[in-house]
Amino acid sequence: MGQLILLLALAFGGGTVVLKSIRVINQGDEALVESLGSYKKKLGPGLNMINPFFDNIVYKQTIREKVLDIPPQQCITRDNVSITVDAVVYWRIVDMEKAYYKVENLQSAMVNLVLTQIRSEMGQLELDQTFTARTQINEILLRDLDIATDPWGVKVTRVELRDIIPSKAVQESMELQMSAERRKRAAILTSEGDRESAVNSARGKADAQILDAEARQKAIILQAEAEQKALILKAQAERQQQVLKAQAIAESAEILAHRMTANPEAHKAIEVLMALGYLDMATIIGKSDSSKVMFMDPRNIPATFEGMRSIVSDIPNVSHSLLENRE
Repeated sequence: MGQLILLLALAFGGGTVVLKSIRVINQGDEALVESLGSYKKKLGPGLNMINPFFDNIVYKQTIREKVLDIPPQQCITRDNVSITVDAVVYWRIVDMEKAYYKVENLQSAMVNLVLTQIRSEMGQLELDQTFTARTQINEILLRDLDIATDPWGVKVTRVELRDIIPSKAVQESMELQMSAERRKRAAILTSEGDRESAVNSARGKADAQILDAEARQKAIILQAEAEQKALILKAQAERQQQVLKAQAIAESAEILAHRMTANPEAHKAIEVLMALGYLDMATIIGKSDSSKVMFMDPRNIPATFEGMRSIVSDIPNVSHSLLENRE
């Protein structure tokens, strides 16, 4: 309809008046129109018609997202440390009428509001928290600013703290603190390394001593087992030797007894053999380490042989009884 009126006006020659009544609004922008000092309407993107005599465009602004650069400002943290903070705010107008009529200077009001909110949030945090909780601070500022600017027809989409810079004295103190912390960590790591080295060395020595003791113990056990086996074998050999010797003596006694029963004069020979054995025994005793001296009266030697002969004289009877038992 507006375009038709425009064409008709041009056709009839009222070009000047028509040109004053035409307003073109670019895409992404909006404009407010007042008539005789009162708000009349809002112009959208495209070709718009107004009354050139009574209507007037009082405010034209983009509804696209804009960036508000917040200048650096001094803040005091909860632990009384002075820091400089600046930020960037992303925002856009969602209600052009409120943005113009609810606040006199929208951008200035936005800057002051953001500065106030930043000082308020920084005053609730300690210095260390301002560096570690930046994401949380951004979220808090975004929520608070979005609520505060809603009556102005503004939507805050994002808030970013760019720099948090402590004073020069605080920076020097922080550098000293970090240097001391690094030295402390280095000392701790060095002491832990020394401790682990000492522990490993002690464990190595203890393990070596244990292995050495176990080896000595095994050697002692093996030696004791070997000695025990040697004693057992020696005892068995001695027992076998004694058994064989006893068997030999028994067989020789049997032979002698048999011969004595066969020859009555054989006992004299046995007396001589017994006397020689007695002399051999004295010789062996004389050669032993624990030698004993035997004193014998030469005058008693015949009596000794006589006693031995009386003992031997009983052998035929014993031999005879042995033979009878064997039969």
